[in-house]
Amino acid sequence: MELLFVMLFGVAAGLAVRYVLPWRPQHGSMLVPAIGTIASAVVWLGLTWLGWAWDGGWIWVVSIGASVVISVCLDLLIGSLRNSRDTAMLEHLGA
Repeated sequence: MELLFVMLFGVAAGLAVRYVLPWRPQHGSMLVPAIGTIASAVVWLGLTWLGWAWDGGWIWVVSIGASVVISVCLDLLIGSLRNSRDTAMLEHLGA
């Protein structure tokens, strides 16, 4: 049940990142929320396997914080790569 809750927080973190950062037109509407969801689930499972208690506060902080950081990093990376590749393709097609 806790995994479901942490994944919902991951979706919320991904949505917040999507609407805060400027690369919104460069990717699909659910890409960054999906990244946040997957990141929070993977970090939660990893920490659970390492023996962190699910009822402790730090597993929640680390899982949600990691989903925010991963969502921000990948949004910036995907947006800038997509922008540069679109510009290169536009120059290639225009020449």
